[in-house]
Amino acid sequence: MLTYKIDVLETLKECGYNTTRLRKEQIVGESAIQSLRKGEMVGIKTLEKICDILDMQPGNIIKYVEDTEK
Repeated sequence: MLTYKIDVLETLKECGYNTTRLRKEQIVGESAIQSLRKGEMVGIKTLEKICDILDMQPGNIIKYVEDTEK
């Protein structure tokens, strides 16, 4: 399963992108913001936008962790 290496919303906030700005400028949708708050994965397009804003590769943001609940 995929999980986040970083607190995405906190990292975006440090770069000047709080949730209000993300919504207002239509960078990330409300459902994506809620998913990030819950630690759930967002879609690939949203991940691309986050990578662009943070100037990071996807591997800096997410990682694969083996699911032990199979």
